Amino acid sequence: MTIIRTENLSKIYNPDTVPVYALRDVSIEIGEGEFTALRGPSGSGKTTLLNMISGLDRPTSGKVFINGQEISRMKDSERIAFRLQNIGFVFQHYNLVPVFTARENVSFIMLLQHRDKREIQQRTDELLDQVGLGDRKDARPARLSGGQQQRVAVARALASQPRFILADEPTANLDTEAAMNLLDIMETMNREQNITFVFSTHDQRVIDRARRVITMVDGAIFKDEIQHANALQNS
Repeated sequence: MTIIRTENLSKIYNPDTVPVYALRDVSIEIGEGEFTALRGPSGSGKTTLLNMISGLDRPTSGKVFINGQEISRMKDSERIAFRLQNIGFVFQHYNLVPVFTARENVSFIMLLQHRDKREIQQRTDELLDQVGLGDRKDARPARLSGGQQQRVAVARALASQPRFILADEPTANLDTEAAMNLLDIMETMNREQNITFVFSTHDQRVIDRARRVITMVDGAIFKDEIQHANALQNS
């Protein structure tokens, strides 16, 4: 089942002065249960493509469909509400709220969704247990290592029960052990819970784990390849 689809997606910054072509006619489909990496040099369009898929930015031309809904034409308020219910994010620099504990960072999205307090507490505890931080639930980000902060970010991304997770350079600031632990967690969630992950990455450690690798150059798709035979088994 296809959950992400783009049609002839282009993004031009500064079109009236010095045009910068961030995306050039990008058409892709990503199915449910995929574990896909977008790779390419800086400026190749990886992060811009994630921003288009998530609705954080609007394309200059082309369309973005999530679960069959075209989000590229939604009003800002509609896209915000749609993201809250459908898309999880993991950022390179964690983006945790520094004055919140790990538990509060994870539960915040569910509070915005107006969920039942008992349900929020139960799901928050379950997610922090799943990422191996059951004993650090009351720690604030400053008391956590980079790897632990990123695991909180993964738990937070999953809290809203999204259809898929977009991860922008999630291992860039992690040492090898922390990166491998994080990838183990995400692979397990992908395999056991059928959660779709799409990564933007330079990191060969992520690329080696991905089952599908989309290479971008100068804002366009250069190569789209399957690395493992079971890559699309759930699509």
